[in-house]
Amino acid sequence: MQPSPNVNLGNLLLSLSDAMDLVSPLIVSHQQRTAFIAWEICKQANLTEEDIEHIFVAALLHDVGAISPEEKIDILKFEVENTEQHCKRGQLFLESVSWLKPAGKIVRHHHTPWHDWGKDRDSKNAFYSQILFLADYLERLIKRPKFILHQHESLVRKLSLMAGNQIHPEIFQHFVDTAQREEFWLDLTSPRLFSLLLHKGPYKRLKVEIADICKIAHLFRNIIDFRSRYTSTHSSGVATCAAVIARIFGFTKTEVDLIEIAGNFHDIGKLVVPNSILNKQGRLTKKDKTFIKQHPYHTFTILNTIGGLQHIAEWAAFHHEKLNGSGYPFHHEASRLSTQSRIITVADMFTAMAEDRPYRRGMPKEKLLGDLYRKGQQNVLDKQIVDILIENYKDILDTVHKEQNITKKYYENKFAPLQPG
Repeated sequence: MQPSPNVNLGNLLLSLSDAMDLVSPLIVSHQQRTAFIAWEICKQANLTEEDIEHIFVAALLHDVGAISPEEKIDILKFEVENTEQHCKRGQLFLESVSWLKPAGKIVRHHHTPWHDWGKDRDSKNAFYSQILFLADYLERLIKRPKFILHQHESLVRKLSLMAGNQIHPEIFQHFVDTAQREEFWLDLTSPRLFSLLLHKGPYKRLKVEIADICKIAHLFRNIIDFRSRYTSTHSSGVATCAAVIARIFGFTKTEVDLIEIAGNFHDIGKLVVPNSILNKQGRLTKKDKTFIKQHPYHTFTILNTIGGLQHIAEWAAFHHEKLNGSGYPFHHEASRLSTQSRIITVADMFTAMAEDRPYRRGMPKEKLLGDLYRKGQQNVLDKQIVDILIENYKDILDTVHKEQNITKKYYENKFAPLQPG
């Protein structure tokens, strides 16, 4: 029996923040570095522990609404003129989890200059959003190849030109007081920043239960899938299908919940894949396919850094492995693949084959089940799990469609109007 995981919230949020910044060397650790700057300013301003936590989490996830690698890079390079869309998407994503709502409000205005706040410029929300505004702006100004103590004085001067206009003057002064310490700058650019934030940051002691992990998994499922209308319900379908199969298989409720979490997380590695490939109208080239083949690897490395989720990391990341070793990217054979991993594999293949994609329509029932049956007979997929799916096809499909329709409605009502381009 699989026990309920014991997960550190700081570890969970830091690893997921890290995942969103893997898309390019230009933005690696951008959100963590922004969170560190914001945290130091908060301490200088003597804010309460609760408010510091909200601002810290908002900073760790502030680019959650930039849903493609291309958009993230353009924002970092100050090449996005209209930042409203990704701020609005960010707030929507975070407000889907009740305890992240305060962070969502801060993220909504992290690109709003102080002079644009009008009569609300001295409100609590404006003050907290302005801390994130300064932290994010500063991190984007830093020239990564250049030693930080050879540029920190010029960085302070550049921000001083914005004080009292774009930046709240009191916040700027708190930053100046913080920036006098070389330690601040060296910590900010240290390769050990993840460890510093994990062991000393605001969430270092708080543990999260399985219910909260489920909510975070739903949040990141939507971040992954809402990049395209073609994938907007994929992970919800995989997670639901896997959960139903696991239930029929005889797993306990906790085990079913964990398998559903793995299904929601299984494509998190696709955060590194450009939209130009995911949304390509024609068939994927060999080069495109090799680029996509990295995503289960990143799913594994992201989830495996979160203490308590090591089993989920394997179940989620091995969804393109095959029993005969022909899968990718690890080429594991049957002896290395748990029942949970095999369930996710079948659920992912079933869901993907049934879905419309930019270059093809979803498969009809007869062809879909025929292909799965043959793969079971050929020792590509687990025959017992395929048989469960075939025998319970209608019930599984109805349950999957019900969950996908809920997700689709949420996507079309809330996020489709905010899609870039």
